[in-house]
Amino acid sequence: VQLMESGGGLVQPGGSLRLSCAASGFGFRHYVMSWYRQAPGKERELVAEIGSGNPWKNYADDAKGRFTISRDNDKNLLYLQMNSLKSEDTGVYYCSVFRESRRYWGQGTQVTVSS
Repeated sequence: VQLMESGGGLVQPGGSLRLSCAASGFGFRHYVMSWYRQAPGKERELVAEIGSGNPWKNYADDAKGRFTISRDNDKNLLYLQMNSLKSEDTGVYYCSVFRESRRYWGQGTQVTVSS
């Protein structure tokens, strides 16, 4: 399993970013995919997740209405569109999949929201 995130960076409050995750080494279309965030000094937390097939979506309370998770099963890509970014959204964002009794992580992409 390989997960590779991209799209992070420095953005001003109120701005937008789109994160991508390229997945390989497993049947991407068959698995629930997730985005997690680890803020400085805090534990990693779930931001959003999306089901396989005709996908359901689930968001952390502070992501609802601002973030949109999506996937392209033909290209094995996972996305997170983040709008109206706040300083509290700063952290390392990880793409993740739970497969065969373990959770896999990408290397993460840094998002910094600051003026």
